[in-house]
Amino acid sequence: MSTPSAAYFLGVDVGTGSARAGVFDDRGAMLGAATHAIQLFRPAEDFVEHSSEDIWRACGTAIRGALAQAGLRAEQIAGLAFDATCSLVALDASDAPVTVSPTGRAEQNVIVWMDHRALAETAAINATGHEVLRYVGGSISPEMETPKLAWLKRHLPASFEKTARFLDLPDFLSYRATGVDSRSHCTTVCKWTYLGHENAGRGAWSNSFFEQIGLAELLLDGARRIGSDVRPVGECVGRLREQSARELGLVGGIPVAVSVIDAHAGGIGLLGSKLEGETLDASLLDTRLALIGGTSSCHMAVSKEARFVKGVWGPYYSAMIPGMWLTEGGQSATGALIDHVLQSHARHAELSLAATSAKTSVYALLNERLAELAGTSAVPGALTADLHVLPDHHGNRSPRADSTLRGMISGLKLSASVEALALEYLATIQAIAHGTRHIIDTMNANGYRIGTVIATGGDSKNPVFLREHADATGARILLPREPEAVLLGSAILAAVAAQRFPTVVEAMTQMSGISRVIEPNPAARAFHDAKQRVFLRMHDDQLEYRREMRETARPD
Repeated sequence: MSTPSAAYFLGVDVGTGSARAGVFDDRGAMLGAATHAIQLFRPAEDFVEHSSEDIWRACGTAIRGALAQAGLRAEQIAGLAFDATCSLVALDASDAPVTVSPTGRAEQNVIVWMDHRALAETAAINATGHEVLRYVGGSISPEMETPKLAWLKRHLPASFEKTARFLDLPDFLSYRATGVDSRSHCTTVCKWTYLGHENAGRGAWSNSFFEQIGLAELLLDGARRIGSDVRPVGECVGRLREQSARELGLVGGIPVAVSVIDAHAGGIGLLGSKLEGETLDASLLDTRLALIGGTSSCHMAVSKEARFVKGVWGPYYSAMIPGMWLTEGGQSATGALIDHVLQSHARHAELSLAATSAKTSVYALLNERLAELAGTSAVPGALTADLHVLPDHHGNRSPRADSTLRGMISGLKLSASVEALALEYLATIQAIAHGTRHIIDTMNANGYRIGTVIATGGDSKNPVFLREHADATGARILLPREPEAVLLGSAILAAVAAQRFPTVVEAMTQMSGISRVIEPNPAARAFHDAKQRVFLRMHDDQLEYRREMRETARPD
């Protein structure tokens, strides 16, 4: 099927708190977008759940809003693609929701990516030392799917047995859209331990791994419950069903792309962006990192050969760009951590009222206060010379790969002023930036030559966040022409599924671009080198505190 020149492409992104939709033309210009909130359930500490039905309804609302803003008719959409968080969806044989919740409520049938209920199962899986773990940075995370599956089997056996289909959330969306029970090479390789490089690049499940972790039954009948048909990124998974089209406000028969994880859609939307004179080849990609910042952050880089980086997820074959190996770093709490620091401070309510009155944001007010405090300083970030944060409040995803780590702060004064909040806010942003530096340094020590970061997401709209990331990492920051790069990444896949472009890479180069370059401040180099040494030392100190306390807990 060939796509008419006036066709438009729809990307749908499901995050932690909302579903978003964006309509793009074939040059990557976004014509309209809309967002609709989704429910988040927290039935117990470390438990976070969604409803797949609520998410699907939110997608339809967002799509209708995006079409209305773009001034387009549903008939003008030539391709559709979904991305979403790597959350686990449970459906029975009739595709009805199966509860994954201690509440027993059927509608709560999605374990959200950030749910950490499966810490014991994660530790047990990692203790096996199985060869599969080499392809997740050496150890699996509780944010991945096999620990969640093991938890369900152990704690909710009736739900585990009743579930006919376990799907990653992106795959649920494409399944609901098309009725085709397939899984994405992206989701299965990155979150389910599918070995994408096996079987001549078509991939394979590891029987011995699933046997060793007590989930062998999931591979029966060709792994029907978790994915017997795994499709590569860039393919059309099927056509939009009539019923699904009515629910989404679209026209039946539209090509639907193989889905991807939200961060990976962001990588697709970012890494094709070139400065003048650059050629998108393996050599250029070796120097680039895609930073997708939101509730959490992901750090995506690709290479022609497999690079095994301890504590960094991957290498994943063809999980984002076909034919290339993906290395994926990340931080479990970034935007969420900044919000936590602000919202738990005594002056937050007052500051929120001031922001509402001024028709601005709390972040903008704090940025203004920091600018006043820094004055004409050549290094505005040096305000925190005596204030340091370790941002592992929700554990460390990369490169420590230790979900038991916790946050720390050093240098607090006996003050609850707005000025004190501004400094704590700055120190938290800097800590996140130094976590990014730690990830980049680790990747570069294992073959990459990263000196450029292409950033998107909510955090990338904050000038202090961008400045501190450039200065802390020493890398230049590129901002994409289209700031909604995650939506763009999905639209790129929609365009490829509709055969507007022959390959994902061709679509990336044609639909993305750069709007701004932020260079690191040379005057800040010494300050941030020292700050990085403190950052690393705080982790070592935390481990020493634990050793000391374990000693006191031993019986005489």
